[in-house]
Amino acid sequence: MAIELTRDKVREVARLARLKLTDEEVETFTSQLGHVLEYVDILSEVNTDGVEPMAHAVEQFNVLRDDAVRESLPREAALANAPKTDGRYFQVPQILESS
Repeated sequence: MAIELTRDKVREVARLARLKLTDEEVETFTSQLGHVLEYVDILSEVNTDGVEPMAHAVEQFNVLRDDAVRESLPREAALANAPKTDGRYFQVPQILESS
């Protein structure tokens, strides 16, 4: 099922994407996107019966450790390299105006 890609369709996609294309760019993208669609059309002929859908082409494994309760970093150590602290909390510049 080949999709015919026209310059008008490329202009419409560009409009939806809020892109301003020159006539030369429309011509270039019509050709390039046409080749992409031809390739996708070839891929659609591949028999995928019995193939389970997946999110990644390579199987992914969770590499995070299990959550475990343990001793926290002491406050003094956590604040040791802070540029500014009140001894208990990190102090940062105010970025929001007071109301």
